[in-house]
Amino acid sequence: MTRPHVGGAGMSPTRHSALLSAIIALVVGLSAAIYVSVASDHGAGLDPRAVTRAAAPGPGSAAPISTGVWVGTWAASPVSGEPGTATDGMAGRTVRNVVHTSVGGTSARVTLSNLYGTGPLAVTHATLAVAAGDGSAAAVPDTLRRLTFGGATTVVVPAGGQTVSDAVTVAVPHDSDVLVSTYSPTSAGPVTYHPHARQTNYVAEGESTEDVSGAAFTGAGESWRYLTALDVLSNEADGTVVALGDSITDGITSTAGADLRWPDVLADRLRASVAADGDTPRYGVVNEGISGNRVLADDSRRGAAGVNRFERDVLGRTNVKVVVVDLGVNDILRDPGLADPQAIVNGLRTLVERAHAHGIRVVGTTLMPFRGHRGYGDGREDVRQRVNQAIRADGVFDAVVDFDQALRDPYDPRSLRSEYDSGDHLHPSDRGYRKMAETVDLTDLEGPAPARL
Repeated sequence: MTRPHVGGAGMSPTRHSALLSAIIALVVGLSAAIYVSVASDHGAGLDPRAVTRAAAPGPGSAAPISTGVWVGTWAASPVSGEPGTATDGMAGRTVRNVVHTSVGGTSARVTLSNLYGTGPLAVTHATLAVAAGDGSAAAVPDTLRRLTFGGATTVVVPAGGQTVSDAVTVAVPHDSDVLVSTYSPTSAGPVTYHPHARQTNYVAEGESTEDVSGAAFTGAGESWRYLTALDVLSNEADGTVVALGDSITDGITSTAGADLRWPDVLADRLRASVAADGDTPRYGVVNEGISGNRVLADDSRRGAAGVNRFERDVLGRTNVKVVVVDLGVNDILRDPGLADPQAIVNGLRTLVERAHAHGIRVVGTTLMPFRGHRGYGDGREDVRQRVNQAIRADGVFDAVVDFDQALRDPYDPRSLRSEYDSGDHLHPSDRGYRKMAETVDLTDLEGPAPARL
C-alpha cells in the first residue's frame, strides 16, 4: 500500500491543510473496514480474547513459517491518560517505545491501546525492530518491519479501544530490547500511557517510524505510550506467566534501564533452568504491575482496581497458564482509616475464581513489611498480618510465595532487611527484587488449575 504523502516543498498552507484534512477523512472513513482488528480495551463487559489477532499477513510482512506457539514476551498495563496531552495528544510525532523480551520468537505482533483517548486514534505508520542494544533509539537495520492491521498500514482505534497488529516475520531474541514505533497525524485526546517504565523511550517530530539510526528521536521520557503488549511466535515457551501487582511488581525503585524488576529476574531464572535441566515450565513472563494499584478500589491516576482490570490484564493476555498475584498493600496504605482485611482477602478470592474459570493457575504472595514508611501504623500492621495469615493458611491461592518471610528483618519482622530496602522502607532495592524472584519455587508455576465444581 502506498503511503499518503503529507505536504512537500512549495505547498501552500491552504493546500497543505486541505490535503491533510482529506487524508484524515479517508483514515476515519476506513475505520469501519479496519474495525475487525479493534475491540474495547475496558476491563469489563467484553472478553478481550475476542480481539482479532493477526489473522492475515499484510504487505511487507510474511506469514509465519516457523513452528511454535504464541506467547506474551512483554506487556504493560494502560494506567491513565498522560497529563498534558488532552489537547494535542501525540499528533504529528512518532513515539518509539523500548521494551524488553522475556522469551524469543520467529514472528511478532503488538497490541496498541486508546483506552483513555477521547477520540479515534489514527495510526498511519507503525514499525517493529530489534534495538541496536546501546540504549539509544537505534535499530538493527535488517530487522525493521512495517506493521499492518488487517492487511492495511493504517488503523483507527476508537476511544476506549485497542487493536492487535498482523504478525510480521522477524527473529526476536530473548532478553533483548525491541523498538515499536507509531505515528499519528492527529490527536485522539489524552495519550494512553504507562508511567514509571524504568526505561528510556523516545519521541521524534514528524513521521520517523522507519528511522533505523534513531537520529530523529531527540525527545526522551520514562513512559510507554499506546503499546500494551508484545507477543511472539516462540519455540522457547509453551505459555505465559502474568505478574499482577502494584509498584513493587512495576519495579518503581529498580535501576532504570537495567531490567531488574522481580518479573525480569524470574524470566531469567526460567530460561536458565530450562537450559540446565529442561524440567522447568517454559514460559514467557509479562509484567502487569501498576504503581499505587489496589485490589478493590479504582484510582484515576493509579489504574483500575485488580478486580476490575483482571479480565483485560490477565485473561486478555496471550496463552496465559499462570498468574502471580502480589496485591493488597495499597489497600492497606491508601485507606484513610483501617482497611478491612477480610474484604482484601475476598477480593483476592475473586481474582482466583475468575482465573480458575479460564483454567489458569494462581500463585499468591504474602505482603511484605513496611515499618518506617510514612504510611506505617500499628493498626495497618495488624491488617497486613491478618491478610498474610489468611493467605498462608486459608487456601486462597493454588500456591503461595512468602515474600514477607524472605525479605523481612529477622530481628524486626515488621521491617524489610536493610540490604533489601530501597530506602523508603516499602519498595525493595535491586537486591530485594532479585530475592523476590529467587523465592518463587518454579515448580509452583506449573500444573493445572483446580477443576471447577
